[in-house]
Amino acid sequence: MFKTKTPKEATTTSATIVEINTPTVTGKADTDGSHHGDSSFSIDDNKSLFEGLDDETKNLLFLEMTTMHYDWLKVLKPELTKPYFLKVKRTYLKQELLDKKVIYPPAKDIYSWTNYTLPSNVKVVILGQDPYHGPNQAHGLCFSVAKGVPPPPSLVNIYKTLLKEYPDFRKPTHGYLENWAKEGVLMLNASLTVRRGEAGSHSSQGWEPFTDAVINYLNEKKSNIVFLLWGAHAQKKGAKINKTKHLVLKSVHPSPLSAHRGFFDNQHFIKTNEFLESRGRTPINWNCLAD
Repeated sequence: MFKTKTPKEATTTSATIVEINTPTVTGKADTDGSHHGDSSFSIDDNKSLFEGLDDETKNLLFLEMTTMHYDWLKVLKPELTKPYFLKVKRTYLKQELLDKKVIYPPAKDIYSWTNYTLPSNVKVVILGQDPYHGPNQAHGLCFSVAKGVPPPPSLVNIYKTLLKEYPDFRKPTHGYLENWAKEGVLMLNASLTVRRGEAGSHSSQGWEPFTDAVINYLNEKKSNIVFLLWGAHAQKKGAKINKTKHLVLKSVHPSPLSAHRGFFDNQHFIKTNEFLESRGRTPINWNCLAD
């Protein structure tokens, strides 16, 4: 039988040791009727979505059942139970564990984006490639780093661009973007995990179809979302977004290797808020990161 585990129990079938610390997010209703609601959830409610599945599948998806927000889990359950995703969990990630590879972000943070930005609250999508591969950096939101960590170079350039667009922007000394996520900015990497010290090491291992499913859901089921596609990788991933329903803004990547080719002058943050306001949606408070 499927053994009901407590949130702090470990599981060997997930990418890493599971220790749950789910954020609680509260907020206000948007002018379009969506709600920045309490993102806490019941693990029992999550598990109820998987009644009827065999025990092996339930165990393989223990991490998803105990760390993903119910609203996203309900949307993505069909994808989670597809053979390709179960293969990722059963073979590749499990083998990484057996080989004693260190995987980032910590298991409890792999799906943190589902807890901060609910499907009904997504206003902006920023697409990244894969998590930071250094210690104490990645925590499940692309471009963001854990609390207390200085902003990496690409995020420094994002801050510079914001300051250029909004002279009153208070540039933080940290790189923790949780408050943007609470505002409705979904910061999603194409690959949700990475091996320590090896950029791109988990690319093409099965994460991409899953994150494609996230984008496809928002593209097809939602309207009036701004997609910020920075760099060739993000632009390829977002190539099928319906431009009659959503705003798609493209630019070079904010990396120091490319930002000088137009990122600082793209005005994406101003254009994002102009679009949201024109559609009756509350604009993003980009200035909510202050120390």
